[in-house]
Amino acid sequence: MTNDPKNPGSGDERDPLEEMLGRLFGGQGPDPEEIRRAMEQMGGPGGGAMPGFDPSQMDPAMMQQMMAQFQAMMNPAASGQSGPVNWDLAKNAARQAVAGTDPSVGSFARREVDEALRLAELWLDGATDTEQSGLIGKAVSRAEWVEATMDSWRRMTEPVATSLSRAMSAAIEQQLSRQMPEEMAGMLGGLEGLKPMLQNMGGTMFGLQLGTAVGEIGKDVLSGTDIGFPLAGHTLSMLPVNIEEFGDGLSVPDDQLRIYLALREVARMRLFLHSPWLERDLFAAIEQYAAGIRLDTEGIESAAANVDPMDPESMQQVFDGRSFIAEPDATQRAALEQLELLLALVEGWVDVVVAEAAAPLDHAAALRETMNRRRASGGPAEHAFAALVGLELRPRRLHAASDLWAEITKTHGKQYREEVWRHPERQPTAEDLDDPTGYAGRREEQDRTTDSLDDELRRLLDGGFGDAPKEK
Repeated sequence: MTNDPKNPGSGDERDPLEEMLGRLFGGQGPDPEEIRRAMEQMGGPGGGAMPGFDPSQMDPAMMQQMMAQFQAMMNPAASGQSGPVNWDLAKNAARQAVAGTDPSVGSFARREVDEALRLAELWLDGATDTEQSGLIGKAVSRAEWVEATMDSWRRMTEPVATSLSRAMSAAIEQQLSRQMPEEMAGMLGGLEGLKPMLQNMGGTMFGLQLGTAVGEIGKDVLSGTDIGFPLAGHTLSMLPVNIEEFGDGLSVPDDQLRIYLALREVARMRLFLHSPWLERDLFAAIEQYAAGIRLDTEGIESAAANVDPMDPESMQQVFDGRSFIAEPDATQRAALEQLELLLALVEGWVDVVVAEAAAPLDHAAALRETMNRRRASGGPAEHAFAALVGLELRPRRLHAASDLWAEITKTHGKQYREEVWRHPERQPTAEDLDDPTGYAGRREEQDRTTDSLDDELRRLLDGGFGDAPKEK
């Protein structure tokens, strides 16, 4: 026997509203019938806070969903949230964003990716002096990519996420204290009883937004390092479903596209392994930017003013897609410029190396132009991520960086080019992008200056300068 929707308390099953309140308040919550009567009054004739709402029509499935959502907001510990941001929710939202469009990777696709990555290692041996990665490549689904990269997304966004979620929660709490009907607030324990939910709400909303943005990126990304970072750690990976969809708009044979993308994936990973400092400096630039983040508090408060306290979904809609990041200050701009420079240098090096390694492919030139255009402009998913956290992962000077590495290769050879990557202090600057032919001369002058300082320091430690008396 089941519940009669016209009489929620009938039947063998427990009333879903009573069950929801029981779980939320541990059996000590308000009377479900009082909640229903209050809802009827607020949604009755005259246009209350919930116009058109009929509590007698609440079905168990809907109530179950409401219960789960409210329980997560009321009890951060139950939802796995240990801080202001619900990272478990972010990961689940990312997985949900790719669900339904994410076929499992079959054995044939795995074999194709494995062969392409192995071939890429061999072809790159002739184009770069960096050592083979020694890694076993794999084909991954979109959901597997989300799982593998979520820790890196958290590392990149946590300082911004924490500040935003706290500011959102505070603004919503202030606004709801003015708007929520006294009847509902009273039956939920008053505003003090609502504080756990309100304090958690900003983190819940940010987690949903970030997860959705990451999931959308997961629909576009072609390999593990496609964003320019080793997001999944030191692993070689490619996403067959995304590569297939990307190739649908190109007049290029599937095997050539796959090999070209494998060359780019392996080249990036070789570079990160060849230059351990590079990954550290990329993340350091992001962390320096995030440490100085400033928020548009007026914008957050203005958005919170449009929140409907009786419509949780409106809270998500009001904040969704909005950027509340204030204009960066001088320190942040310097960090962003350093990040963009490093990304451009990485992508420019990959472009030059892969162009040589991919020479056997008939469509190499067309693929090179397509990939550089895609990398430099980004897609809607990456722009959504940038709006959310104020961080663009774009190599703005990609072509200039390619020209620089091409000039260095032509003038000094591959060994010299790869040796540059071993020393952070030898990294090209924005000035070098403007004047590629002058890079070597400027580094030689810098080396001479450094050697001179080292000589003076040695002389000082050995006993002084010139005729200065030595201590006995």
